[in-house]
Amino acid sequence: MNRYPAWKYVLIVIALLFGALYTVPNFYSPSPALQVNSAKSTVKVDSSMQARVEDALKSANLSNTGVFFGVNGTQGSVKMRFADTDTQFKAKEALEKALNPDQTDPSYSVTFNSMSSAPAWLQAIHASPMFLGLDLRGGVHFLMQVDTNGVLNKRLQGMQASLRTSLRDKDIRHSGIDRNAEQITIKFTDADTRTKAKNLILDQQRDVDVVESGTGSDLLLTLSLKPAALQQAKADSVKQNISTLSKRINELGTQEPIIQQQGSDRIVVELPGVVDVARAKDIIGRTATLEVRMKDESILDGTDATATVPYGSELFKVGRGAPVILYKEPVLTGDYISGASASFDQHQQPSVSIDLNGDGGRKMREATRGKIGKKMAIVLFEKNKGEVLTVATIQAELGSSFQITGMGSTEAASDLALLLRAGALAAPMNIIEERVIGPQLGAENIKQGFDSTLYGFIAISIFMVVYYMLFGAFSVLALSFNLLLLVASLSLLQTALTLPGMAAIALALGMAIDSNVLINERIREELRAGNSPQAAISAGFDRAWATILDSNVTTFIVGLALLAFGSGAIRGFAVVHCLGILTSLFSSVFVSRGVVNLWYGRKRKLTTLAIGQIWKPSN
Repeated sequence: MNRYPAWKYVLIVIALLFGALYTVPNFYSPSPALQVNSAKSTVKVDSSMQARVEDALKSANLSNTGVFFGVNGTQGSVKMRFADTDTQFKAKEALEKALNPDQTDPSYSVTFNSMSSAPAWLQAIHASPMFLGLDLRGGVHFLMQVDTNGVLNKRLQGMQASLRTSLRDKDIRHSGIDRNAEQITIKFTDADTRTKAKNLILDQQRDVDVVESGTGSDLLLTLSLKPAALQQAKADSVKQNISTLSKRINELGTQEPIIQQQGSDRIVVELPGVVDVARAKDIIGRTATLEVRMKDESILDGTDATATVPYGSELFKVGRGAPVILYKEPVLTGDYISGASASFDQHQQPSVSIDLNGDGGRKMREATRGKIGKKMAIVLFEKNKGEVLTVATIQAELGSSFQITGMGSTEAASDLALLLRAGALAAPMNIIEERVIGPQLGAENIKQGFDSTLYGFIAISIFMVVYYMLFGAFSVLALSFNLLLLVASLSLLQTALTLPGMAAIALALGMAIDSNVLINERIREELRAGNSPQAAISAGFDRAWATILDSNVTTFIVGLALLAFGSGAIRGFAVVHCLGILTSLFSSVFVSRGVVNLWYGRKRKLTTLAIGQIWKPSN
């Protein structure tokens, strides 16, 4: 009556092995490690880098406990593990010299990291410790809001330049193109020309609304983005900013950063283990948009600060060569940059070498051709404020490469090169929330979370064994199995475990033992009704199953709702909560019944069950 087929016990053993294998790495303490990343967009880290790193360490007579390419899904990087921090520091210096012959223009970055000290055979089956979230590991949390007005402004700026070029190519004359916060206005003197321009715009710009206005010789075309196009532009800008932030943070060498969208215009950035918070904040929060502009030669040198700014020009008061008046329309922008690296100019001063793509090189050649002796400025826009990096005289026609000089320090040159390599942000962002958690506080949170789970488990175990005797011990065994499977699942999925996640683990234990209480009480009821012990076991498990399933399914639905609509710590709680329900269903019913059947199933003459006091109603 109460015997499991062999395949069910095989399944339980397989689940037990899975739980043990993927839980064991959590008992190995992290070892000091280094990570090699690319420092240039044109340089990629592939599998051949692993051999180069091993050779460099061997040449420096430095031992390691393993060199890995693309470990834990970090493709494009090489990690190496060491026995102590002294070797780690020596290896960093040796690798920087070996991988970067030109220290002023490094091709690879070597950053501090940590790795699990689990054996190689465990790592070969992707058995890694649980990934700890920010509140358990320490680090910094940023909540950033994208400036949607900046998205519209940039889109209209590009549209304005495109319209001016298109009208000039088609020889359609106009009296000026103006742009305000939300619209572009084009002036015409006759209706026929305005009609030609309107047809051309509608043919080339499918995502704009065009409205005619004005009378006589003062005719206007007003262009505005369609609502759907504006929403799409905002969504695309958030995605591009996330991609750009990922590139920037990867070059910082941050361990397992979390970069995700929150809502329609916000981005969450979490950097576990960050030490230099100020530099990380500076790199992430800056919006390095580079523009090359020609100087307005109608203004004489030395009078820029007091001169009247002509229409179509702009006065810049900050930076090297300022004050200076430049044309508003840029020659080219940072979108055409294919590579940037810190270097030194002919006077051995820090500079940034810029490489342009094909279109950028063509635009630069066209802009500088025939303008020898004219002045050109390079402007860096950060948070809608322009700073002149340099104002130089064009000595010859420029092509796909040039230098930004006057950087002041090598660190400033390196930071600017990093920003330009990663690409410009599609729209400005503001940091609206910042939280910093120290590693010591994270370790304290881990200890408190572990202690609460441990003491709760011990208290539950004592109660179950005292109250339900042997069946209580079976329940504790199933509860241990549940905890093992839950930790193994979190380790395999590399789901970030946060402090709310640890609370969810404690909740999962309570729900799991609740299922065993239902089973044990149902068996007691069957014994009170006069059923034989074997019949009581069978009926108890069968009739308790429906109640257990209903309660867990409803709770699982709530967990899915938290996962779908929550964010941050709420999602961390929801993930562990849902996994805990699945593992508890398996352990509290399937495993628990397997253990009971293994103990009692083969006993034919069974008269009593060790399930505690059976309170029968009196006559």
